[in-house]
Amino acid sequence: MLAKHSWLLLAAALAMAACGNADVTALELPEGFSLRVVTIEVKNARQMALDDDGTLFVGTRRQGSVYAIANALTDANPQVIELATGLTMPTGVAVKDGQLYVGATNRILRFDAGNLVANAPFEVVTEDLPDKRMHGWKYLKFGPDGALYVPVGAPCNICLSEDPRFASILRMNAETGETTIFAQGIRNSVGFAWHPTTQHLWFTDNGRDLMGDDVPSEEVNVATRPGQHFGYPFIHAGDVPDPEYGKGVDAATYQPPTVKIQAHSAALGATFYTGSQFPPEYQGALFIAEHGSWNRSVKVGYRISVVTMDRDAPHYQPFIRGWLEGQRNWGRPNDVLVAPDGSLLISDDQAGAIYQVTYQAPR
Repeated sequence: MLAKHSWLLLAAALAMAACGNADVTALELPEGFSLRVVTIEVKNARQMALDDDGTLFVGTRRQGSVYAIANALTDANPQVIELATGLTMPTGVAVKDGQLYVGATNRILRFDAGNLVANAPFEVVTEDLPDKRMHGWKYLKFGPDGALYVPVGAPCNICLSEDPRFASILRMNAETGETTIFAQGIRNSVGFAWHPTTQHLWFTDNGRDLMGDDVPSEEVNVATRPGQHFGYPFIHAGDVPDPEYGKGVDAATYQPPTVKIQAHSAALGATFYTGSQFPPEYQGALFIAEHGSWNRSVKVGYRISVVTMDRDAPHYQPFIRGWLEGQRNWGRPNDVLVAPDGSLLISDDQAGAIYQVTYQAPR
């Protein structure tokens, strides 16, 4: 079981690195952990991808831009380059073999990851994805099999679409753009990662709205093989029948969530900790960015949480909190990424910031 947290305020010196109107001294981390601001110049920062040469790529949603940050973890004031502009919700980014892949609603684009210039040229891998804007923003990662995985959210709060690619995670050939459906019944996944040992795909899924403050839960699911169905729009959170689509449906037909999170927390980006810097209890843990609620009577989320394995059973708890002060939020974590040195990167689309979390054992 995870050692008991001793929640500490960050050192006052971090106030000098305060992010815009954000007071990072309000962030609470477990003992031994500290946080620094890498940059505050990435407006609407969403998914991150790190190239082997240390360039950090960041997608956006409302901004329509893709950013490149050269030497993001080594320079005190790294240069931020607007690699692309005017794209439609280019939230998803992934790097492989010197190429940057960008997911922009119905298109997957490919850039030369070494060409760090404004308005860089790109080629279109495919523009044959569904073009609905609602839940149409992407999250991209290459799997252990070398394929590019691309979620397609439901084009609504609750509906049953004729196009089976909606409410799914697709497996894509990154050379040809051809896709197959890997998993179905997934309302809106904006974060996933493969378990470092089992290679199973763990993914977050945002529950439907308009069923109250606490129903249904957000989900962390595990896909152990292709072809599994996770319930949407019939069953939510494993055991909640949908009022419209769930009548007479057997919940046992579908895969239940492995972890449930408070409804409306908006669990988004996810990554397994594969570094060696953090204490042993975090080895192999799943870090999750909880973006925060937008339609709940009392706000929830706005934090980083962690799922550790306690005797092989998942154990979920907060890791960093403080972006929500009362009912005022000054930041919204969106994605998490493990850096080569074992630190943890966090993107914040409200503050336009990238943070770096490091650990040093208390003396």
